[in-house]
Amino acid sequence: MPSLKEIKTRIQSVRSTRKITSAMMMIASSKLRKIQKIIENLYPYQQKLQQLMELFVNSQDNLVSPFAEQRQIKRVALILFSSNTSLAGRFNENVITQLKATINEYLFLGKENIHIYAIGDKVHEAARKLGFETPNNFRHIADKPSYEATRQLASDLMDLFLNKKIDKVELIYHHYKSKSTQELLRETFLPITLMTEDERWKIPQPDYIVEPDPQTIMDHSFLKH
Repeated sequence: MPSLKEIKTRIQSVRSTRKITSAMMMIASSKLRKIQKIIENLYPYQQKLQQLMELFVNSQDNLVSPFAEQRQIKRVALILFSSNTSLAGRFNENVITQLKATINEYLFLGKENIHIYAIGDKVHEAARKLGFETPNNFRHIADKPSYEATRQLASDLMDLFLNKKIDKVELIYHHYKSKSTQELLRETFLPITLMTEDERWKIPQPDYIVEPDPQTIMDHSFLKH
């Protein structure tokens, strides 16, 4: 049976641990409120921007885009987002589980034809354990996201797709709904999907003028690459 001194020492240790845990919770709550406010402000903008882009692209007759080319999948790129640290419940575990399932779907291509871009240390470590090398120059996005970093990642992937070094690009990430609800999503980034002629008739016609015209934009895109 433990002595009175040992019991008192144990009680003091538990109290100290509780104070540290409480401080960590306060810091985490503060960071969460800050990020939540940013998401709530940006999400409506992102939704409207995506809606406008889809409306613009799909309202153009005979629009041809190299980014919409559907071809046989020989090489695929997977972009996954996780945190850099633990203590995130099933947040990272869900992403890693989906990573494994997606890799299994594409194993017939050969591991050398599956390219993984890990945003966050946890998914980066999981990919390495599965025998995949991931670029290091985008890992910091999970800790310090920025427009320039994400633009560079998107630009690199678009170049690879245009040069037919990659035939499909998929995103795997959590969509934030609330503090208690995060939905794991798997979406195709490239190729983009254009509506059929019958589907275009069902959407409202845009009441704005685009400058320059779509063909000029496409010609400029080809000249750049």
